[in-house]
Amino acid sequence: MRKTTKSLVAVTCAAVAFAAAGCGTTSENTGQVQVQDPTKNCQGPGGHYRIGMSQANLAEPYRVRMDDDIRKAAEKVPQFEVEFADAAKDNSKQVSDVENFITKQVNLLMISPNEAAPLTDVVKKAYNRGIPVVVLDRKVEGDAYTTYIGADNVQIGRQAGEYFKTTLLPQGGKILQLKGLSGSTPAAEREQGFKEGIQGSGIEIVATADGEWERSVAQQKMDALLKAHPDVQAVYAQNDPMAEGAYLAAQAANRPDLKFVGIDGLPIPSGGIKAVEEGRLQATNLYPTGGAEAVEAAKKMLVDCQQVPKTETLPTELVTKENAPDVYSRLNQS
Repeated sequence: MRKTTKSLVAVTCAAVAFAAAGCGTTSENTGQVQVQDPTKNCQGPGGHYRIGMSQANLAEPYRVRMDDDIRKAAEKVPQFEVEFADAAKDNSKQVSDVENFITKQVNLLMISPNEAAPLTDVVKKAYNRGIPVVVLDRKVEGDAYTTYIGADNVQIGRQAGEYFKTTLLPQGGKILQLKGLSGSTPAAEREQGFKEGIQGSGIEIVATADGEWERSVAQQKMDALLKAHPDVQAVYAQNDPMAEGAYLAAQAANRPDLKFVGIDGLPIPSGGIKAVEEGRLQATNLYPTGGAEAVEAAKKMLVDCQQVPKTETLPTELVTKENAPDVYSRLNQS
């Protein structure tokens, strides 16, 4: 009787597995990642390719620049047609944007996720459908994507921390930290790296607030932080707009003594490099958008029928008043 029961269970399981396989791909039904060949949609130079670019939030100047860099690079590839979508910091809208690109059967998806966890499943869905996925700047969980392009956020945070330790506050001091959106991977990585960079110094982070990567939010948070911690000497902001927002709050509070360091270093008149050059920030740390590199990766896969690396790490650089003019000029020549 026991043998018969075991046999019956085995037959039933086999039947269920067979039925499931008949209903769709194994990866879609189980959530497993199915390794894809990113060149399978390649038709060479004679093809025409539709690319969907899902952006997290165009309220951030960095992301406007990223889209501009993608647009500019794509104009040089006549086979490419790029459609852009702005999630406006709304995870559900970004999921819907990606679903829309999947329905349209784009030949490649580019995405800079608003937050990692909420976007992971829909990115996996696109990838498992055979759509090559280029993830920019912020990551998703797992490895269901074709290539990730971005700078090393831990390294950038460490670079900022070391500047505090060796140059800005060599005798130690109390500082505030303005983080980016808490569910986005750069926020955690830039904090981790910064803490590594100031390790062994007398620098103390007395308070941290989520500035959501935006200047206006950071300005409000900084106003409250200064009232609670009037004895701080400097601010580490995880991007330049938040550093500028903190600077405005400090000006309103009559605190011209405070020092500010950001990240991004956009080579535009309203960007972080000019803010350093003009003395509002003491330093910024370059964080390339990866827009041009994303288009190049797409060209390799769709036009040249070539493989791309799983990760492409972009270079960074510390920008201070001494090198800001040269860095600004160099980046605008490239």
